[in-house]
Amino acid sequence: MRRAAGPLLAMTLLLAPPVQALPEDREQSIAVEADRAVRDEKAGQTVYSGAVRLVQGSLIIEADKLTIFHSRDLAERVVAIGAPARMQQQPALDEAVIHANARRITYFTAEERVLLEESAEVEQDGATVSGDRIDYLIREQLVRADAAESGGDRVQVVIPPRLAEDAEAPATDNAGAAGGPAADAQDSAVTTDADDAGEPADGPAEGE
Repeated sequence: MRRAAGPLLAMTLLLAPPVQALPEDREQSIAVEADRAVRDEKAGQTVYSGAVRLVQGSLIIEADKLTIFHSRDLAERVVAIGAPARMQQQPALDEAVIHANARRITYFTAEERVLLEESAEVEQDGATVSGDRIDYLIREQLVRADAAESGGDRVQVVIPPRLAEDAEAPATDNAGAAGGPAADAQDSAVTTDADDAGEPADGPAEGE
């Protein structure tokens, strides 16, 4: 049985159609505030601790401990640890702010990708997705959520009533028609374990 239908719908609603993140986010330098900072040039990393706050444009990460791995003066990877660590970003001027939290947040700056691990949750405009691991691709505005491989909690999705009603509304000729761009975007926006494993969709097989 295919269990991807719910998460596919919910996570497509959670994130807006593919748009570019605010341009100033990519162009802004990274600023960090903390109680303590230790820079190790030989190891190529700086460790911040104590009420850490990182800001890059609209992107904000708050954590108990944050490590920036850098090459010369360029930050290549940021790892935030907290109980939980928190992140927020506004994907576009006309989109709601995305809030995320997890015990471990890894921000890959060049890829514009955020990996949330351990009790991860992403929320936007009242819709939430939670799981053991969530990948958030900032540039494409895509999310992938997975349950723990060791048999932990399954992916959980909450959709506000108004968003559920919007999803059930009939598609128009210009947007969301079967096989159209909106439908294609919904099918490709999120992948799940079931999709990767190639499990068949519900319904009788050919020839039955």
